[in-house]
Amino acid sequence: MASTLGMVVNFLIFPGLVFTAIIGLLTTWVDRKVSARVQWRVGPPWYQPFADMLKLIGKEIVIPEGARATGFLLAPLAGLAAVTLVSTMLWMANLYGTNFLGDLIVVIYLLTIPSLGMIIGASASSNPLASVGASREMKLILAYELPFVIAIFTAVTHVDPMTLRLEGIVASQQASGSVIASASGIIAFIVAILCAQAKLTYPPFDIPEAETELMDGTHMEYSGAALAVVKLTQAMMLFTLPVLFITIFWGGVDVTGWGLLWTILKYVLIVTIIVLIKNTNPRVRIDQAVRFFWGPVTVLAIIGMILALVGL
Repeated sequence: MASTLGMVVNFLIFPGLVFTAIIGLLTTWVDRKVSARVQWRVGPPWYQPFADMLKLIGKEIVIPEGARATGFLLAPLAGLAAVTLVSTMLWMANLYGTNFLGDLIVVIYLLTIPSLGMIIGASASSNPLASVGASREMKLILAYELPFVIAIFTAVTHVDPMTLRLEGIVASQQASGSVIASASGIIAFIVAILCAQAKLTYPPFDIPEAETELMDGTHMEYSGAALAVVKLTQAMMLFTLPVLFITIFWGGVDVTGWGLLWTILKYVLIVTIIVLIKNTNPRVRIDQAVRFFWGPVTVLAIIGMILALVGL
């Protein structure tokens, strides 16, 4: 009973929903602040993402005429639950060594659910522009998942003994050095960052939303608390993906002594790279994105895997 209660607290409070949501929203503030500075604007105060959430929660949820209400409303919740679970598993593995065989595989699959949720929600809305956004989201998933998985398994190849447990990957790096310290590790890390940009639907891969073209595409029909769930899921993904990369490529999360400062620096650096890519690249077309991920990015990922297999 106590163990079940502990798991519920971990999922809902720390390191799950509440913790991930707070840090995720603060990270979106950093994103908006840096974006504003790049555009010579002042940017919002630190509490603006929280104020936006409260404002959306207080507004009415409008369900479009002809929409399938159940799928339309439940799909974003599935995405929120998935990213919460991923964050919980990552932090539990890093902080307490809690893991199970194949938890890395589960994390990879769970990370696709927020995107799949938006596809289902947009398709259920009965809006033609949202359906176009859903179609683009599907193509984007098919494009970036292959190099993303290859990059993750390149890191696994470095682990001795090879394991699919998150805790084992962290322990191996603490004993033998970070994956990113190798040539193949750097290549896999670059590939993972590019795929993360698409997972977040950040420019240049914000094709499913395309504000000036599709008016937010996949989530154009969401309003009120439902839109708050969509925005919160995106914010939590912006926090969770860098933590995954620190876990897989960069020695894991350390919260003791100077290790905490080093972990924060690694996190800030990864977020900064993502934000800079977002602010310095124009949106590409969906066919260009597919060619990019199936072409040079996949080739780069395969080169990284080959180098890892020969020990480089």
